Amino acid sequence: MRLKILLLIAAGGVLLSSCTSGPKSQQELVALADKLHEEMVTIDTHTDTPLDFLREGFDFGGENNTARGSRVDLAKMEKGGLDAAFFAVFIGQDDCTPEKYAEVHQRALDIFTAVQKEVARFPNRAAIAVNPTDALRLKKEGKRAIYIGVENGYPIGTNLALLEEYYNLGARYVTLSHTRNNQICDSSTDPDGPIHNGVSDFGKEVIAEMNRLGMLIDVSHISDKAFFDAVELSKTPVFASHSCARAICDNPRNLTDEMLLKIAETGGVVQMCILSDYVKTPEPNPARDSARAELQKKYGGFKNLSDSVRMIAYSEWHEINEKFPSKLATVSDVVDHIDHIVKVAGIDHVGIGTDLDGGGGVDGCRDASEMKNITIELLRRGYSEEDIKKIWGENFMRVFRKAQEFASQKG
Repeated sequence: MRLKILLLIAAGGVLLSSCTSGPKSQQELVALADKLHEEMVTIDTHTDTPLDFLREGFDFGGENNTARGSRVDLAKMEKGGLDAAFFAVFIGQDDCTPEKYAEVHQRALDIFTAVQKEVARFPNRAAIAVNPTDALRLKKEGKRAIYIGVENGYPIGTNLALLEEYYNLGARYVTLSHTRNNQICDSSTDPDGPIHNGVSDFGKEVIAEMNRLGMLIDVSHISDKAFFDAVELSKTPVFASHSCARAICDNPRNLTDEMLLKIAETGGVVQMCILSDYVKTPEPNPARDSARAELQKKYGGFKNLSDSVRMIAYSEWHEINEKFPSKLATVSDVVDHIDHIVKVAGIDHVGIGTDLDGGGGVDGCRDASEMKNITIELLRRGYSEEDIKKIWGENFMRVFRKAQEFASQKG
């Protein structure tokens, strides 16, 4: 009888434990997410917000219209509990000629200046950040940390010295290529196929110089062969600033399980992108596809455009998306990718890099004001507070520190 009572007490304890640690209400999840965002440093490693700085009517300090493509501003970052973000100095790929290299070098300098000027307009709310420790320091001061990355190594041209120039202007990573091949390596999406069979000879010098400077090697967008070349060539862990898992969404922009494992083996990190087409295979939308194709034809594939014309084309692109909306992936779909990356690579090798203002945004997280919805979904699925802190910044900051530590040792 006594044994039976003990067994019943034990069973009751299990049931009580199950009840107290079981599913939380939405209200409880929101409160816990709010608490976490107060405690941890959150960082988004890829946004294309500088594209908005050239657009008439954009106010970095205010809350802009998400439907028109303005998905990141200080008001949204504050509302969504996003402490830090990398703003991309993005240069679209064009011809690899001396004349074009000179042109895109100047364009890159103009974007650096625009970022610095825009952030300087709000000294009580934001500041440029360059070191891993800056994000926490600025959070304690009540400010957002704005880091800078260069998306596409194209504006390096064939002059390695430009890497140090960009580093001195605040750049802490370079995405080696973008949607087309460049002088550094092959892209994962160039319609003409590879030209280097991976990383070029010049690209090898670029990676070595980035290691020397303490710049992070960003492997998003590059071809599979270039990825494995970059991992082997780099003396520090590489990272993917905005990529997803190819096993969940079969897109060449996404990373295979073999790639995920390689990043884990070398101590790197995959920052989860929330661009819908990379998160979930889109449903057919022939009307939108036709309108986009006509727009590309109208603007010559978006090559050789002045800044003013580029912004007009950018606006027309958003008008097409509004006219022919497609069903977006959801926050749940995003966390499916995180689940998979954790399963394959481990909890220490995943983070967040949204690609907001560059096409990123899903149902439930259309802009920076809704970042906490990702945290809520992670909590709903049973991720611990420690795991969520890793995903939202600790994993990336570890890789960031390693790059800078290597450079300081070499210096």
